[in-house]
Amino acid sequence: MPSASHHSELRAQLETLTTEAFRPELADVDRLPTLEIARLMNSEDATVARAVAERLPVIAATVDAVADRMARGGRLVYAGAGTAGRLGVLDASECPPTFNTDPAQVVGLIAGGPDAMVTSVEGAEDSRELAEADLAALGLTADDTVVGVSASGRTPYAIGAVAYARTRGALTVGLACNRGSALAAAAEHGIEVVVGPEFLTGSTRLKAGTAQKLVLNMLSTITMIRLGKTYGNLMVDVRASNEKLRARSRRIVAQVTGADDDAVERALAATDGEVKNAILVLLAGVDGATAARLLAESDGRLRAALAAAAG
Repeated sequence: MPSASHHSELRAQLETLTTEAFRPELADVDRLPTLEIARLMNSEDATVARAVAERLPVIAATVDAVADRMARGGRLVYAGAGTAGRLGVLDASECPPTFNTDPAQVVGLIAGGPDAMVTSVEGAEDSRELAEADLAALGLTADDTVVGVSASGRTPYAIGAVAYARTRGALTVGLACNRGSALAAAAEHGIEVVVGPEFLTGSTRLKAGTAQKLVLNMLSTITMIRLGKTYGNLMVDVRASNEKLRARSRRIVAQVTGADDDAVERALAATDGEVKNAILVLLAGVDGATAARLLAESDGRLRAALAAAAG
């Protein structure tokens, strides 16, 4: 059990963090009408995008570094505890249906494992060793990227993940919501989005959580754009796993090619429902097998495959 001195040291650390600061002007918020509370929260949330905008140059540099590694076959791994860990797991879980990635290509690790998605796992966030073990189980390589995520920037699990990743030669990123964080200092790319004190003191699932979600959206989405997973702003690598996505696949093929419904259906049937392949069939006038070959030779990049087909 942690000693009294340890608890005292932790309290002292928290008192220095912007995300933990008390807002005296909100001390009577519980007495306000519900609509006024909603307005106050909304005005707080409106500041988050501006805070992210201040860090766009470092976010862009990080994306380029991640994309370089992933183009060599590397993985993108998020590691965090609590809300930060859940946000990483969420972003990772949305990549396969959106970009048709292998589930092992973008991975979310949360301190305490899957059970921690819905319940608190005591002590998990305080263990650097647990982070090392979780990453060691993945067989981390120099082509991989590890993003430590922590609102405070002091969570041992996230810092431990980044520190271990550096020993394996992996690219490291530290995403935090306080300046001068230990997490950002431990990583090659430090992204510190300072959103200020929370509406509820210390509740970093609010503005800090929103900021982290926005940055993770950028990291995964723009990396996938750089890897050729889109055609313009269309999700041409979408995995049609349900009726809505099958309808979206047909719509994307029609939008890119201008083909009528019957032609779109024939092209998708000839390519086992693969959107990029179907577009190639229609625009390049090739059969399904040739479309697959052209895309394989172009590393899945539709624009490059179309250029190759045009010869």
